[in-house]
Amino acid sequence: MKTSFLTICISFLSLGASAQISQADFANPENKYKPIPLWFWNNTTVKETELLDQFHQMVGKDGYGGCAILPFGQDFKPEYLSDDYFNLYGKIIKEAKKLDVHLSLYDEYGFPSGSMGAINADGVPRFMNKYPDATIKRLDKVEYKALPGDVFEQAVPAGKLMSVVAMDTLTKSRISLKQHIRSGKLEWKVPEGAWKIMFFVCVKDGDPNVDYLNPEAVKLFVKETHQAYYDRFPSYFGNTIIETFFDEPTMYRAKGRMWTEKFNEQFISRYGESPELLYPALWYDIGEETQSARNRLFGLRAHLYTEGFMKTIAEWASVHGISSTGHQDQEEIANPVSVSGDLMLCGKYMDIPGIDKIGGGRPTELFYKVVSSSANNWDKRQVMSETYGAMGNISVKTLYHIAMEQYTKGINTLIPHAVWYNDQNVTFLPELSWRNELYRDSLPAFNKFLSRLNYILQQEGRHVADIAVLYPIESLQGEHVLDGELGFYEGGVIIPNTDYTHISALLTDTLGRDFTYLHPEVLSEKCRVEKGLLHLDNQVNKETFRLLIVPGVKTISLSTLRQIESFFQSGGNVIFTTQLPEKSVEPGRDQEVKDKIARILAAGSSASGKAFFIGKPAPDVLRAAITESCRVPDVAFEEGTELNYIHKELKDQSVYYFANLKEKPYRANVVLRGKLKPVLLDPHTGQQVKVAYKHKNVHGMETTTVVLPIEKNSSVFLIDNIH
Repeated sequence: MKTSFLTICISFLSLGASAQISQADFANPENKYKPIPLWFWNNTTVKETELLDQFHQMVGKDGYGGCAILPFGQDFKPEYLSDDYFNLYGKIIKEAKKLDVHLSLYDEYGFPSGSMGAINADGVPRFMNKYPDATIKRLDKVEYKALPGDVFEQAVPAGKLMSVVAMDTLTKSRISLKQHIRSGKLEWKVPEGAWKIMFFVCVKDGDPNVDYLNPEAVKLFVKETHQAYYDRFPSYFGNTIIETFFDEPTMYRAKGRMWTEKFNEQFISRYGESPELLYPALWYDIGEETQSARNRLFGLRAHLYTEGFMKTIAEWASVHGISSTGHQDQEEIANPVSVSGDLMLCGKYMDIPGIDKIGGGRPTELFYKVVSSSANNWDKRQVMSETYGAMGNISVKTLYHIAMEQYTKGINTLIPHAVWYNDQNVTFLPELSWRNELYRDSLPAFNKFLSRLNYILQQEGRHVADIAVLYPIESLQGEHVLDGELGFYEGGVIIPNTDYTHISALLTDTLGRDFTYLHPEVLSEKCRVEKGLLHLDNQVNKETFRLLIVPGVKTISLSTLRQIESFFQSGGNVIFTTQLPEKSVEPGRDQEVKDKIARILAAGSSASGKAFFIGKPAPDVLRAAITESCRVPDVAFEEGTELNYIHKELKDQSVYYFANLKEKPYRANVVLRGKLKPVLLDPHTGQQVKVAYKHKNVHGMETTTVVLPIEKNSSVFLIDNIH
């Protein structure tokens, strides 16, 4: 007798000692997997009895696993970092230890991190008052027109002179005029040409935040904040206090022109030459060298930012036995050069790279994969998202929707925003506590749901995806200018043909294909090519890719392109979209870029690999090219039934997490590569569910077809019980 499945197998999760996932632990995860919300001590004088009562309610009634204490508002008392403040903080630490829950050490009064309360707090510039020379610096340009034959005379503007350049606006010829400065005054006889004279000076911005580009300045901020907590509570670090949390540092401050007085010497150290003649490229086209100059200038600034702030804090945290996490501001800007510098790079030195999902109109979901890929690139186990702030009183269904989408895109630690001490004076709704009748009855189950997601997806393992997408930071830097038309808060400049966020959404939300962004640095330095496969050689997250997508980029480094060409020549498949590379990061080598691209595309599919250029990456066109490149994908859906998902391989098990964000139940076949023995775990209930499956050989590879049942607005884990 024939059935729809020639062989139907019903399997249950039977776990031995060597398995990583435990049914019992999944149903009731340990406290360390419970979400830790931001707890605003806001706009009032906080009192010990009320604090202790609220903390007990958060832990006992809401099901939270601790908190991150955030002093906030002009009317907050006691005084920040005073003995009275630390006395109350210590009461919560001691209570957390008794309850076996944890604290995240929020490093600021208000936000963003770096001022000790001057912004979104009481307005007192504590850090600036104590360390006026350690605050943010800005690059200014002062320019003049100069007529041929004249003797140009001008006093050097105040500040640290980084460069003074004369540029012929017609020929783009540039001359350093530093040698013509005497006693603080420039004198220069102007030759024939259409000359513009530009002074570039680094000045104090007046912003009360720490100079993020200067690690010595950041160490002073750490001394005044992080170290002040450690000096008082050393025995709680590494057990009750488990991490430090920074909030919304950014380079859009200082009008998007954040700089450092040591920039030139850092440039010389990195590139072996002075950047002085390159400074005009920060504002203007300087000829064929423009993109290369901008890439090196903005690239170095991004490194100084992440090494100055993120790395300094991470090193302190490591010495003191805790992890470091936090997130940038304006992460949802497609051009990050003036905000985070390089959003992927920001995660390099963090133990737990992070992002925030705030407000209703900010498309942060387009960048979950950037931050989770950063963690994958640099071998981090956790990825954090601060979520729900300033969204208003959203529905419980929306709470779940946002969480499920995040976790399918690589987030595995959600910090709810927020619980408020003074719930009558909430600045950013929602108030996610037992006091809000909208959530009172739902929060315990929701937090248990998050705990189950954390329990499985925080397990050490590797991310599995067939597709790598080049993170186009080199091109974004190459096309960026200071003082762009959008303004510094919005990223300054729209970069033409930037389609990587469109490609990301097509892959995950339309085509049901997971992927990992590869940072150019990682692609060049940490990836290995072998027989048509691209291997990311990390210690834990060892990913293997069958297809590389190069989204619309104009500028690319030769080291990146050589790796792409090597991958293609070994039999790998490459898809270019929207814009082909034509400019080199390395100066004077644009033709090499064009020649390599031409060779790859000319070979087409006649070589071992396949190469495609898709000028307009519509869903059907992209689907066809991907299908031709990956005949047996890691996860395959019936067309029209695609889901968001993530696949991880743990020590002894494969784990798939599927989310159905639609208003109808999901019942469709899902084909998984490999011969699996799958079962379902329901994170909403903690229950184990039977699942039907069959094995089949497709194109010489073993596959497992699963009839995947998921209720509407719901999600499931599929676990391969290897043993």
